[in-house]
Amino acid sequence: MNSDIYLVVGVVVGVLAIPSLLGAYSGGRPPRAGAIMVLIAGGLITLAAMNNPKGYTLQDVPKAFVRVIGKFVN
Repeated sequence: MNSDIYLVVGVVVGVLAIPSLLGAYSGGRPPRAGAIMVLIAGGLITLAAMNNPKGYTLQDVPKAFVRVIGKFVN
């Protein structure tokens, strides 16, 4: 279950990095915060893939989101 949490947090951080990267590029600034977020997201997703014995497929990602949200709701 920990690997699911790593995967979900990694995907969320990766999605949140996109506006930061776009804002930095459009403003002519170096994308430091966005780049750090991308590195964190990549590390978490890699950690999740390494900790899950079966690995993840694209179809497993929505199921991981449901499991993690279900764990916190209950």
